[in-house]
Amino acid sequence: MTQMTASFKALLMAAALTLPGLAMAAEPAMMKDGMMVDHKGMTLYTFDKDSGGKSMCNGDCAKNWPPLMAPADAKAEGKWTVIKRDDGMMQYAYDGKPLYTFMKDEKPGEMKGDGMKDVWHVVHEHK
Repeated sequence: MTQMTASFKALLMAAALTLPGLAMAAEPAMMKDGMMVDHKGMTLYTFDKDSGGKSMCNGDCAKNWPPLMAPADAKAEGKWTVIKRDDGMMQYAYDGKPLYTFMKDEKPGEMKGDGMKDVWHVVHEHK
């Protein structure tokens, strides 16, 4: 039974990597090692200046902190929402907070942006 479960998990992971559109349909990100990451394993952050489900990170800010973009027709449920950015594009938010990656995080698991300027924070699992 254990081998079958491991094989099934491997099959699901392969499908998620091969068909990212389907993987994103359920949830745009996941918890890994106590922090939230996108489907490439890159750390996700929140920005203290965002409020009311609105992103305040635009222009050069968004170049350094790329938003976790959502397709125009994205559906969200539970703590997940989709917000409209100032440029009209859609972005995922979790628990009311828009999500971002950080351009200086070069590989999965890096958290170089955590605590940056005291306004950027890694999204951690709430226990």
